[in-house]
Amino acid sequence: VQLQASGGGLVQAGGSLRLSCAASERTFATYRVGWFRQAPGKEREFVAAISWSGVVTHYADYVKGRFTISRDNARNTVYLQMNSLKPEDTAVYYCSAAENSSNYYTRMSVYDYWGQGTLVTVSS
Repeated sequence: VQLQASGGGLVQAGGSLRLSCAASERTFATYRVGWFRQAPGKEREFVAAISWSGVVTHYADYVKGRFTISRDNARNTVYLQMNSLKPEDTAVYYCSAAENSSNYYTRMSVYDYWGQGTLVTVSS
């Protein structure tokens, strides 16, 4: 499965962006999907995850209430709506997909496929 992340860009603090993660295969609709981010000089960290059905979602504390993850399985696409952006949200954002469900959805190791990343820059 190939994942293509898009939607990044430059935005002022307080602004919004919507990231998209499009998959190449229909089996994507059966996978859990996660968003991670990596800021310059920092390790990659978990942002949000969504179950294959879209019913169950998880968020890191630092984005809870500001970011929303959703999916459209008919379009093989997962979205990350980011509102009230802060300069500390600046990072390359990666989408990922896991064939099997796991309680360890915050761990990179449980994801089988990764997109190339899209850069989000939030200016103060």
